[in-house]
Amino acid sequence: MDFLSEVMNRIDHHKIISIIGLAKNVSKTTTLNYIIRNIGEQITLGLTSIGRDGEKYDVITELPKPQIYVKKGTFVVTALQCLEESKIEYEIIKKSGFNTPLGEVMIVKVLSEGYIELAGPSINRQLLVICSELRSLGCDLILVDGAFDRRSYATPLISDATILSTGASVSRNMKEVIDLTTHTINLLNLESEKNKRIRNLSEIILKESKVSIVDKNYEVHSLNVVTALDAAKEIGTNLDEDSQYVIIKGAITDKLLEDLMKSTQKYKGITFLVEDGTKLFLSQRTTKKFLKKGGILKVLNPINIIAITINPTSPNGYNFDKNKFLSLLQEKLEIPVYNLGVND
Repeated sequence: MDFLSEVMNRIDHHKIISIIGLAKNVSKTTTLNYIIRNIGEQITLGLTSIGRDGEKYDVITELPKPQIYVKKGTFVVTALQCLEESKIEYEIIKKSGFNTPLGEVMIVKVLSEGYIELAGPSINRQLLVICSELRSLGCDLILVDGAFDRRSYATPLISDATILSTGASVSRNMKEVIDLTTHTINLLNLESEKNKRIRNLSEIILKESKVSIVDKNYEVHSLNVVTALDAAKEIGTNLDEDSQYVIIKGAITDKLLEDLMKSTQKYKGITFLVEDGTKLFLSQRTTKKFLKKGGILKVLNPINIIAITINPTSPNGYNFDKNKFLSLLQEKLEIPVYNLGVND
């Protein structure tokens, strides 16, 4: 199945699709523009972003960064300054009330095709409101473009599905790019907790506590910590033979797991549970070490990665063998991988 067919095949089930870039210049904008150009006139499209993805000019190549192509009839959510600097005609549907350095975020309907910069809300709860507004306007598909170093907008609380873009600009070493891409996918697609009782309990815990320990009798012990980042000692001290879960609101980092592994052995066999894979900021080395030593990582809400797109060319002046890069990723991943043939 080709890339567009893959996306189209999933529209009925996945109305909001976010696009993640593993680094800059990895085909994220190309991916977005490819969908927009080829999606078909029968689809009512909504477009927005999480904040503003960088500068107008690439700091490495000093070339203008590609803007987003929009068709007549598309609903676009972006900051007022971006609208005023574009050459498209549009009708303001609603003012969002969300302010950015580029002015208030506006919901508009495009009246003429052209190019525009997307600068949507920078806070997840605002993005959730925007997506709801686009749904109410009758959008069949909503695409969310985001900054390469932020992936929280891919949370299943906002997006129904996600496309990941990767490429040569991540590293000069093809193997490193493939390993990092595979590791990122593995984290985002981490196994979800199936125990319904612990899932229901976790929803309550996450509203009230940063870190909690649940024992085999489902008794909850909430720890008095500000964040989970420096909570390794507190977690280790409070784990015992009856502990079954450590439920964490926020991020699990290398530091947390490394500190825990250095200070205690009591984490072995315990499930560390977070909301979704966007909360896991873990290197491949630390993840493997933790799992090999007996730790368990799970999520409440798995992220649905529906496709990978690649850019085998880097603005630093080097290229990967595009066929080899594509085939090696396809061998590593069960998710479909595509080279759309244009670099961004």
